Amino acid sequence: MKQTIYQVDAFTDEIFNGNPAAVCPLESWLNDDIMQKIAMENNLSETAFYIKDGEYYHIRWFTPTVEVDLCGHATLATAFVLFNHEKHEGNKIRLKSLRSGELTVTRSEELLTLNFPADIIVHAEENKQIGECFNIRPIQIYRGKTDYMLVFGSENDIKLLVPNLNQIRDLDCRGVIVTAPGENVDFVSRFFGPQSGVDEDPVTGSAHTTLTPYWSQRLGKKSLTAIQLSARTGFLSCKINGDRVDISGNCRLYLKGEIYF
Repeated sequence: MKQTIYQVDAFTDEIFNGNPAAVCPLESWLNDDIMQKIAMENNLSETAFYIKDGEYYHIRWFTPTVEVDLCGHATLATAFVLFNHEKHEGNKIRLKSLRSGELTVTRSEELLTLNFPADIIVHAEENKQIGECFNIRPIQIYRGKTDYMLVFGSENDIKLLVPNLNQIRDLDCRGVIVTAPGENVDFVSRFFGPQSGVDEDPVTGSAHTTLTPYWSQRLGKKSLTAIQLSARTGFLSCKINGDRVDISGNCRLYLKGEIYF
């Protein structure tokens, strides 16, 4: 059996930057074990699989080790593939996820915009386990649906953070978002998810469903600019839209190929 696969760099307008995701268009779902093995073999932070069902596309996301509830950059990459290589007509794509509900992606020239549910965060108390996750102590700690979010004082703090991956791996969450005010953008971030098979994710669209409501309220702005300060770097535009978040970015195709199994 052979399976078409695309690899797309998301949240960037230059190849070799942003966050690479694999996208596999399916006629029907493969066995979960096969999809997990494909994601493991790809060894990217996420591989997205989708099937068409009427006006919707059903989508699922896998890291090299687990299926996850939501993935922004792989959804952006999926929309890029549909718009540019899989003959989707129009400028709006409607997706459904059993884990995250209905999602949409719209296109305006090259810019793609995700519409995701906003996360709800609550204050969390610092404990020894969280305090030992990084070499710098956070100013505030929050807990969202799947992640912890740690707030620091400056962009330089985020650049200088050294993660204790073993300590982070033991936390009961998908991963840890770290964030601070930006020097040339509204906010910056990084994301660590060793318990999900991703030590540091290059650009994490889903994390911005947590980041955007927080920074929107803190800065008193609905529209925000953001950079994820990984080695590959990602650029995002975010907007709070009621109980939803719009997350915009560009994509570039890296490869199209076939998997044989």
